[in-house]
Amino acid sequence: MITLKAWLKNRTKTQVITVCLLLIGFIASMIFINNNYELYDRTIVQITDVQEINREDQVDTHGNEDEHVTQHIVGEIKNGSDKGKSTEFDNEYMQSLALDYELSAGDEIFLAQDGNAAGDIKRDKYFVFAAWIFLVILLAVGKSRGALSALSLLVNAVILSVALDIYIQHPSISLSLITLISIIIFTVLSLLMATGFNEKTYTAILTTLIATGVSLIIAYAALRFTGEQGLRYEEMAFLTRNPQTIFMAGLLIGSLGAVMDIAITLSASMFEMYEKNNHISIETLKKAGYEIGKDIMGTMTNILFFAYVSGSIPMLLIYFKNAAPFGFTVSMNLSLELARALVGGIGIVLTIPIAVYISIFFIRRKQAKL
Repeated sequence: MITLKAWLKNRTKTQVITVCLLLIGFIASMIFINNNYELYDRTIVQITDVQEINREDQVDTHGNEDEHVTQHIVGEIKNGSDKGKSTEFDNEYMQSLALDYELSAGDEIFLAQDGNAAGDIKRDKYFVFAAWIFLVILLAVGKSRGALSALSLLVNAVILSVALDIYIQHPSISLSLITLISIIIFTVLSLLMATGFNEKTYTAILTTLIATGVSLIIAYAALRFTGEQGLRYEEMAFLTRNPQTIFMAGLLIGSLGAVMDIAITLSASMFEMYEKNNHISIETLKKAGYEIGKDIMGTMTNILFFAYVSGSIPMLLIYFKNAAPFGFTVSMNLSLELARALVGGIGIVLTIPIAVYISIFFIRRKQAKL
């Protein structure tokens, strides 16, 4: 078993300071997040006692069985003018927990506006804890590159938030234009922060932007040619803005991640081969690049497909459990996801030759200087 003294002996001063700062940051953030009630306008209640007062079986017309449960809740108000006071209310939920919550002592919830029911569960402390796990793993594996990747992720989240806020506050500004500017910033910042200023990064940036743009043009042309037949925008029915425009913006951002991953993988591989052998022939590099691209093309396409389709599994189950026809269910729930996956797949395939030839362009320039 490794002792603290032995661990410290094998670590540099920078590593020890980093670990200490992370530990202090983790403790401070968890203390803060568990006592930040006053930051919320909605009333927060910490549950102190739960008693089940009723449970009855329910069966619908399709034979689906469930249980309706009623709990009597006692809790302490944690913020606002009634802070410290006790409150009581009943909580009703279905055992399937599709739309409701089963509450337990110790849970923290937002009280509904009428003050007589539970609203949402306060989850910020779980999110922060999971974020710390992600950060620690990222730093342990990626070291300084991992830190830059985490910073890049944070910056991209801020940029996306600002972009959406601009569109909401100024609906006259084209969402396509906002999205286009955003993905350029996403791409440049993400890759520069992750891999630095070098030809490999420049190759990945150019490849990502070109492949994403071309795939979007192909998708737009296909949708115009087919009249968007088969696409169901019902899930966007609550929007007061053009669903087609929002769908296209989603296509652009959705395909960006997969294309960027392929671009940096291929460019890094080709430049690494060149660094190992400065006199490697261009034909050999090209062949190797295509072979690498073929190896990762299938897996990345499948990843993209599963990433999009997985979000629709709950709705698929609901439709199937209520005896909805298979074709209708798939059309209603998967038409947009499959379209996104196809566009992303087109982007992935296009990325391979684009990355290979742009990498070769920069490598030739390097060889010319030898």
